[in-house]
Amino acid sequence: MPSVEFSVPSPDKHPFVMWAWGLLRLDFTGIAFGALFFCWSLTPSLLPRGWLFQGIIGGINAAIGYAFGIAVGWAVTRWWLSSRSWWPLPRTVELAVKVAVPVMAIAASMIMLAISAEWQRELAALMDAEGTTTTGYLRTGALSIAVAALLISVWRVLRDLVRLVARQINRIVKMPREVANALGVVVLVVLSVALVQGVLLRAVSEVTNSAFSLQNDETRDGAEQPVEDQRSGSPNSLAPWDTLGFEGRNFVSSGLRADEMERATGRPSLEPIRAYAGLETAETQDERLNIVVAELERTGAFQRAALVVVPTTGTGWVNPTAIEAEELMFDGDVATVASQYSYLPSWISFIAEGDKAAQAGKALIDKVHDRWLEEPEATRPKFYVYGESLGTQAGEGAFTGLADIRATTDGVLWVGPPNNNRIWSQFVSRRDPGSPEVRPVYSEGLTVRFADNSTGIPPEDQPWYEPRILYVQHASDPVVWWSPDLLFERPDWLSEPPGPDRLPSMRWFPVVTFWQVAADLTNAAGVPDGHGHNYGTLVLDGWVAVAAPEGWTDRDTERVRGVMEQFAGRDGPEK
Repeated sequence: MPSVEFSVPSPDKHPFVMWAWGLLRLDFTGIAFGALFFCWSLTPSLLPRGWLFQGIIGGINAAIGYAFGIAVGWAVTRWWLSSRSWWPLPRTVELAVKVAVPVMAIAASMIMLAISAEWQRELAALMDAEGTTTTGYLRTGALSIAVAALLISVWRVLRDLVRLVARQINRIVKMPREVANALGVVVLVVLSVALVQGVLLRAVSEVTNSAFSLQNDETRDGAEQPVEDQRSGSPNSLAPWDTLGFEGRNFVSSGLRADEMERATGRPSLEPIRAYAGLETAETQDERLNIVVAELERTGAFQRAALVVVPTTGTGWVNPTAIEAEELMFDGDVATVASQYSYLPSWISFIAEGDKAAQAGKALIDKVHDRWLEEPEATRPKFYVYGESLGTQAGEGAFTGLADIRATTDGVLWVGPPNNNRIWSQFVSRRDPGSPEVRPVYSEGLTVRFADNSTGIPPEDQPWYEPRILYVQHASDPVVWWSPDLLFERPDWLSEPPGPDRLPSMRWFPVVTFWQVAADLTNAAGVPDGHGHNYGTLVLDGWVAVAAPEGWTDRDTERVRGVMEQFAGRDGPEK
């Protein structure tokens, strides 16, 4: 396999200029593999992608393919071509390769761009979203070239730094070049890790915390301090309005009041209880949770029909649709409690704060549950746990496993769980033989169930013992299916028949699929209801399956759904 370099001659012999020109050299085996990886990246993934995201992901994968091609070319040349009598190639053949490889790479990429635009339109139509145009999608190619060129240049700069370090080492201690190069790599890696961990991560953490803490002090337009005693932040609350944070103020100020529910449903309703503590409500987590429990006591939460504990996402966000659904289902005879543990959005908290979500979720659930146990068993409310996205990871952190969940709660609803959730992963990996990963069946569905839409929740005539545990997850939700394992391992969900909103033409490619689904994460909630990480009123069906009051009917479900659709969007954006 030829690995021939093309170099634009420099008009100047200055060493720095020659080095800069060296950054532009292209290896033709690298070009071939870079084009292959780029074409793979154009195949469909879970969600529709615009030209911008596709250009970035295409460039990343092209650069990875280029590096892989260089390694392949070097290995083949060293261990196979070097022993062949016809190698190196004649000058005319070498020139032909220099022309043919780029031309074929460009032609294949252009053809794949046109095919990819059609795939994107099919995927958009599947999700009732607006599709792209072929001419607009061609911009992907130019952006991918720029991204790939930047990454390849950065790699070459790092390589040259290693060589520079190796030369300096060799001046001090004479040693074989290979050993010096290896030491150069070690020195550069150690310095880089020390820089990243000791300086950059700390600086990024401080900057992001500072930036998002400023947002935390803001209040959404239309959010007003509640006057009802049943809500934190009200005049008599132990958690002052100005300490609840941006998401906390949204939570306690939004939702339907008792009189609105009565007019909308025609049924008597109580004023729903919403208890919340923000990061600024008290100095420590334990103090904040003490205030949360005191708020539950103050509002009479332990005398309601149900108590719902909601471990939040990074910023303290609680899905307003999910809370509105359970409040309507119980005619307001319910208390919902949550607490903020971070200033950072979920995606940053997920990366930078590790197990903080699970620790915060465990602290909240344990604190509220311990107080709940003090109530007489005959009169205390049903104890439910709800979580969405990173909130499911926070919720799972409170439990050691299935037995602990069943011993602690009266039911659990978890929506859009991240792929690395510990308990979720155990259920999925131990699913019944023959059941697909996108909708697994665990122990015949007797305690734990999975659903991807309202009709997918198994009917009541199939045994489902209480307390019930339900995971709601879309086949197209990248939060559920993104995993580092995608780099080198094909998951079962890409080997099995596709879920209801995934194109059958999606395929797994090493490395490439990882970056495709990673790009999907950025738009996970930007698709219509019922797809991606946007679950809409499906949370109502989840609540009905897990915690419906006695005598509940399908007509009741549709009545509540109609009310939710009537007031949709009143409390601002979902996230």
